[in-house]
Amino acid sequence: MDGGAVERREEPPAGNGKGSGNGAAGTPVGRSSYGDRRLRLNPNTEHKPERYDDLQTDLDPSIFTSLERHLPPSMLEVPRDVKVQFMKEILARYLPDGERSRVQRHKEYKQRIMSGYQPLNTELYNMHPEAFFVPSFIKAINDNTEDSFRNILSEPSPGVYAFAMLQPKFCEMLLAEVENFEKWVTATKFKIMRPNTMNRYGAVLDDFGLEAMLNKLMDDFICPISRVFFSDVGGSSLDSHHGFVVEYGKDKDVELGFHVDDSEVTLNVCLGKQFSGGELFFRGIRCDTHVNSETQPEEIFDYSHVPGQALLHRGRHRHGARPTTSGQRINLLLWCRRKSQHKHQTM
Repeated sequence: MDGGAVERREEPPAGNGKGSGNGAAGTPVGRSSYGDRRLRLNPNTEHKPERYDDLQTDLDPSIFTSLERHLPPSMLEVPRDVKVQFMKEILARYLPDGERSRVQRHKEYKQRIMSGYQPLNTELYNMHPEAFFVPSFIKAINDNTEDSFRNILSEPSPGVYAFAMLQPKFCEMLLAEVENFEKWVTATKFKIMRPNTMNRYGAVLDDFGLEAMLNKLMDDFICPISRVFFSDVGGSSLDSHHGFVVEYGKDKDVELGFHVDDSEVTLNVCLGKQFSGGELFFRGIRCDTHVNSETQPEEIFDYSHVPGQALLHRGRHRHGARPTTSGQRINLLLWCRRKSQHKHQTM
């Protein structure tokens, strides 16, 4: 976002009799009552934006959450509806028509799912930390210090953190919910969007009602860790996510090629079921220009999945998945992002 290019022009309030004297709409009335209306070039990472999930708009609510960090200081304390109006004017000026129509199509797609799909485990759709997470993870988050995080984390390879996270019961419920959703998709012949361009199987959890719960997961449980360990890639200002499951095994995807994620920080948690193979392999962090450059010996790291165990790493950390040789492996992925860095919600 160009921090010096946008400045709002005020319109006179209806019926105030001021301005040009002829009542013409859009007539400038001089300097804004909120001071400098120019957007910040860099986001204010210390500011906690409001949520806009309830906003009736064609745009993804997380766009507003992200853009709020670029608002001038004079606007951060104004009522939310004032912020919304200002941001809508900016977006109308700069958001391409194609992006606006893409967002609208995705919104209608989600509405079609929500109007037909009946959840199996309604308790999944709101955050219940004690039921979802193992006690050690909850304690570390509540203590919210680098030491408390290091007490539960291991770093088997530089920049890759492993820790116990999910309760077995939660894994079972989420697996059953995904299976239930896929049965509904098959029965209704509904054509669903897959998680990304590389996976032919799996489902986007945000699309069938789990978006709010995953927002809480990112905001309250992943962001505190990311602020400490991934500050160099915006770990302190994550404001949007893409949440999905991937499925590997017979009649599913077998392996996943060498790639990087469309995220700043990636959470990868194994849900189950019984399987062999499917190891993740990591090959070091690269920028876009050198993503296919040679791997150094110290960058080589392989990891065997364990249900309930999580990995947290930078999105730019090159990785892939070896073939799942038997059984079925299903993983929960949460791509955590700074919205301003990404043009699209999915790959």
